[in-house]
This record gives sequence, C-alpha cells and structure tokens, in this order.
Amino acid sequence: MEVDGDVEMKTEGGLLDWKFSQVFGERADGEEVQEVDIISAIEFDKTGDHLATGDRGGRVVLFERTDRINDGAHRRVLEGMDCSSSRHPEFRYRTEFQSHEPEFDYLKSLEIEEKINKIRWCHTSNGAMFLLSTNDKTVKFWKVQEKKIKKICNFNVDAQNFTSNGFISSSNVPTSSKACCANPVSCKSNNGPILPGGITSLRLPMVTSYETSLLARCRRTYAHAHDYHINSISNNSDGETFISADDLRINLWNLEISSQSFNIVDVKPPNMEDLTEVITSAEFHPSHCNMLAYSSSKGSIRLLDLRQSALCDTHSKLFEVHEAPGSKSYFTDIISSISDIKFAKGGRYILSRDYMTLKLWDINMDSGPVATFQVHEHLRPKLCDLYENDAIFDKFECCLSGDGQRVATGSYSNIFRVFGCSEGSSEATTLEATKNPTRRQIQTPPRYLRSPGNNSPGVSKPGMYIISTGNY
Repeated sequence: MEVDGDVEMKTEGGLLDWKFSQVFGERADGEEVQEVDIISAIEFDKTGDHLATGDRGGRVVLFERTDRINDGAHRRVLEGMDCSSSRHPEFRYRTEFQSHEPEFDYLKSLEIEEKINKIRWCHTSNGAMFLLSTNDKTVKFWKVQEKKIKKICNFNVDAQNFTSNGFISSSNVPTSSKACCANPVSCKSNNGPILPGGITSLRLPMVTSYETSLLARCRRTYAHAHDYHINSISNNSDGETFISADDLRINLWNLEISSQSFNIVDVKPPNMEDLTEVITSAEFHPSHCNMLAYSSSKGSIRLLDLRQSALCDTHSKLFEVHEAPGSKSYFTDIISSISDIKFAKGGRYILSRDYMTLKLWDINMDSGPVATFQVHEHLRPKLCDLYENDAIFDKFECCLSGDGQRVATGSYSNIFRVFGCSEGSSEATTLEATKNPTRRQIQTPPRYLRSPGNNSPGVSKPGMYIISTGNY
C-alpha cells in the first residue's frame, strides 16, 4: 500500500508536482504475497487524519496521521494557508482488529468469505472513532477508543507472593513471622506491632502513570438482510442511519437497531428471467439526509428522494448517456456498466466510473455529463481479447479531491490517473504507484461537454494526497 502526495507548490500551468510520500506493508525480496493480506477496501475519514484498510483476511488496520508543524498545531492548518511545505504527510500504525470471520450458510450451503468489501467512517463522539465494515453478507458497527491502563506501585507485598485468592501464601512468609502471626495481638517489634504477614508498616499504593491502549469493540451486527452480495454501504449525514446495497435491493438501517431494516429500493422482477440490470453502487448525499443515488449495470444513475415514498419505486432524476443510433456494439452494455459513484463534497456533482471513462454529472442537469474523461480508450481495439479473459468485467473505483478541482481513478499496471475538472483545465496526469512515480501526459485529452465552472464545492488547498493499494 502506498501513499503518494503533492508537497510542492503547483507547477507552471496549474499542474501538481507529485512525489512519493510513504509506504506500508512493503514485502521483502523473495517474499510471496499471501491471499489474506491483499487489501480489498480502503477509506480516509473526513479530516484526512485517519486511514482504515480492510483485507481479504477480514482484518481492519487503522493508521493515524502524525506530521505536525512547528507550533504544535495540525498540518491541516498549514494546508489552509496560502503557502507550501516541503514536508511529506506521515502516517503511523495504530491498531488492527479482526472484523469478520469466514462463515457458512447452512440453509443455502454457501460459504461466506471474510473479505472486507467496504469500510465507511462515521461521526466521532467523546474521543472515540466509529466505523462500518462489511463483507458479502454482514455489516458491523465498530467503536475504537483509547483505554487508559493504570500503573500502580508501592505495594505492601510483592505481587509474586500473592496466591490465587489474593492472600499471602504461608510458604512466602519468614519463619519468625509465622510464629509471631500465630498471636498477632502480642506480636511487637522495636518499631511497633508486626501485622499478619510480617509487615511492620502499611504503605499506600500509588498510581504512577497511565498507559493508553487502543481497543476495538463491535457494537452492532447487521445480518440476515441480503440475499445477494453487498456491494455498497454509505452512512447518512444525520449520523443515525446508513444504507447497505446488494445487486437487487437497498436497505435502510438505524445504527442503534440491528434487528430490523427497511427495504427502500427493490429492483427484483417477479420473474428472474426478466432481469435486465442490477445495482452496482449506492451512496447518500453528503448533506441532504433525504437524498441518495445508486448506479446500475446499464450505465444509469438514479437520484432518489426518501420524502416521496417509503419504497422508492420511482426516481427523482435519471442520469444516463444516450447512445447514437447504430453506434452500439456487442460490448456496449458491458463497458457502460458503472462500477462506482461518488458525490462531490458539496453534493452538487456526482462522479461515476465505467470501464472506459470517468464522467462528472451535475444533479441539476440530467441531459448528460458535464465532463467526460477518457481512461481506457486505448483498450477499445482490444475489447474482444479483454472479453475472452474476463478482464472487461473488472471494477474500478473513483474519487474527488476535497476542493472539487480534480478527480482520480485507477487502471492496470499500478497506474492511476488524475484529471482536472475546473473550468478551462486540461490537466490529465498518469502516475505509477511506485517509489519513483513518473508523471506523463495522456495522449488523448479529456473531452468536455460542459465545464462545472467555479461552482465546485470546497476551498482550494495547495496540497493533495492520494492513497493507492497493491498486492502487498
């Protein structure tokens, strides 16, 4: 797993100068990658100070950002200023815990993998961190909190001399003391009476220091609500509810109630032979708790309003690209399937990723995307070969920068791509997730249909960081 970040001022022309920052989990020479160690999910919290990763072994590993500026304030104070820093972001390992275990569904004779599919951070409370993690069938709600362990000294008796019931063993008491303790009332010494156990005086135990330990505890388990594999979870801005989505249904949960959920979307037809599309991704609006969006395998995005009805059979808006007549091929439906969607920070834009492109949508304009970025256009002549080896069904995720000025997605061969989406931007950067990333321009520039203009949410910052994962 590698973290790549920009730590310099923007270069001429508004491009970012990307530099390698940090790597975790680097394998030694000749060491083989274990299947359970491959990272399957990754997520930053809203502050960017904490990072959670999940692997195929069902484990969740937490990292914490530790870099500080000179006055002790956090680095994000510096990022909000109109200046640059030559320091890299630094993360350290905090803790890890086993989130899911392999299970077996005896009713369906189905093995359930422990692999973590998604991780989502929730609102913090009283210094504790909360997050949701899910495998194919079960969502879990975790609380991670620092526990103080008291270190006490100045005992009256050596701890090694205690027996299992807390009393002093007679074998550890001196012989002279044993005789004296037979009649404790008459036992005296030069300095005063001798107490049972040969102790001449009592000392008050004292707490000398505190040791902190990070403890993860599963607060809720949300199970038995999905017949198909869970592909998405998304927590609501109200801090009380979240959704979980599989191929055919989206369920609404309350974080404090694990015994029931509400089915808000159901695309399962009465006859499964009539099934034409499945749900591929779902996400809540970042600020409006009544709005959510989900994508489908037919390349469409539906925006829903929970105020309209309990079961969202109809959508508020539909976003899709209308293919020109005669332009469809055998692979059109496959490559148009959307694998991931993300809301921008302000909630006005939706970023979607299909096999060939990234598309940026304005929720106020459903006639088409405002921008389209070509990612795999160079693979179009090889679609037949990709279909033969099933690579055409690979899924890729996408993300937006906090200031809304850039979008990014992954590709093959440890490559990820960053595109500028601000007005007039032609930035198209290709980077390799290695210790020596080389920036090179994509030959095919992005095609803009309409620029988002200056309405991109957030405040521009001089730095931007991307996390990328590999099989180690």
